Amino acid sequence: MHGEKTLVVAARTVTSTVRVLECLPALLRGDGRVTVVFAHDPTSAFNDGVLDLLHDAGCRVIPWEQVGHAEPDLILTASENIDVPEGHCPVLVLPHGIGFQKQVPDSRASGDRLSGVVPDSLLESGRAWLAISHPGQEEQLLSSHPKAAGRTLLVGEPCYDELLGSADRAASYRRALGVPDRHRLVVLSSTWGPTSLIGQDPGLAARVLAALPYDEFRGAAIVHPNVWSGHGSWQIRNLLAPALDAGLMLVPHIHAWRSALVAADVVVGDHGSVTLYGAALGKPVLLGAHGSEAVPGTAVAALGRTAPRLDVHGDVREQIVSALATQRPERFATVAEGAFDRQGQALPRLRTALYDLLGLAEPVPAPPQERFLAEPEEAGTRVTSWTVTTTASPDAVTVRRQPAAVSRHGEDGRARSVRARTWPPGASVISPAMSGSRTGGCWRAPRCFCAARPPLPPLRGSGGSTRRWTAFRAAGSRRPRWPGAAFSWGCGTAGSWRWP
Repeated sequence: MHGEKTLVVAARTVTSTVRVLECLPALLRGDGRVTVVFAHDPTSAFNDGVLDLLHDAGCRVIPWEQVGHAEPDLILTASENIDVPEGHCPVLVLPHGIGFQKQVPDSRASGDRLSGVVPDSLLESGRAWLAISHPGQEEQLLSSHPKAAGRTLLVGEPCYDELLGSADRAASYRRALGVPDRHRLVVLSSTWGPTSLIGQDPGLAARVLAALPYDEFRGAAIVHPNVWSGHGSWQIRNLLAPALDAGLMLVPHIHAWRSALVAADVVVGDHGSVTLYGAALGKPVLLGAHGSEAVPGTAVAALGRTAPRLDVHGDVREQIVSALATQRPERFATVAEGAFDRQGQALPRLRTALYDLLGLAEPVPAPPQERFLAEPEEAGTRVTSWTVTTTASPDAVTVRRQPAAVSRHGEDGRARSVRARTWPPGASVISPAMSGSRTGGCWRAPRCFCAARPPLPPLRGSGGSTRRWTAFRAAGSRRPRWPGAAFSWGCGTAGSWRWP
């Protein structure tokens, strides 16, 4: 099956290849006049995973050296760093992030370069066309690369349009991720490089989970595909092991990050595009890092001036709760206006540009299809080991629990009580009164506990046995006074137990 025109997609990195795969089906839907071939360029340091991605998508793949033999009528890519073969066919470059917002290492020379810009030689040839999402990006580009004059196409941002179109499905996406009702989802977003969220502070995810009440919050991490390609999934999971053991959801980096971002109640991020997408969606944003490679005058630099910083040495829970309570959807509206234009029009405008460059008449437009992001799959491990503390006051008993994997992530080594639930006088409570520890994957019973009558279901031993705690008054303990309630202090024998 061979069409009238041949479109070659340059697949160099996972990030750039995913961006093309996400929008190309809608652009060429049902048009047999165009034959699409994917050419694999293996020259990037972040190339690992590209071939697997293409094969999983069912793409026809050829080596990059054979592009000339394919006689393309158009080369489409979201990577600006490809070596385009000799010829006359145009090259359409899509952004794989939001505009030209970062300085990145230049693989062709020493020093850094502006991310998203093709080499001047390709601009001089008159073959390159750069798709942009905002008129300000053209002004920025001309100031640093004058040869780009007349080589930009204002189309908007397809990814942002999909995020906006799916925004009202946030609750559904949270349920699909396994976030219980009335819980808040905190998404940690990390770009790549030493000044990224994870690159700057690998232990931040564990400390955030250690600070948040488990019965009020869940945590997820979106890590840039370059990190997955450059370091591998084993290294990432090993680095984040304490947080993963505490229930952190490590979001797959291919497509699922978009629905996870829509599901987020609050974003803790850095200078990457995902953080900016979250701000543009009206999410509360706290910056855990913001690298110097952010280009002044861009939307991400404006976000760095506008969004509050996360004080990792302060009360993390209080900062996140405050961000949720004080967030206004329009808070980052000015930042978003500086990044996105022609909202909702990106795919139609990009489709028109693609057919113009192919030299084909655009098919009669079909009624626009609603494009909703797919529901994500549930991720994260089930937490079964806890550190629990109980405090009593004249009016109530407060029980706090946290996953044992992150229970000692405070700088002073003390357990951090992260979950608070308060029972009024007369309620039924059975809970340790002192911090326990994790032994062999099970709960190590603490020395003392606080119990109220009637008791809750018993703790269950790791061997399947069941044992009820006996409530009695320990020598020297003081019985708290709750009107109308029967509470007592007691001690238990240490053993391996977990909560049912």
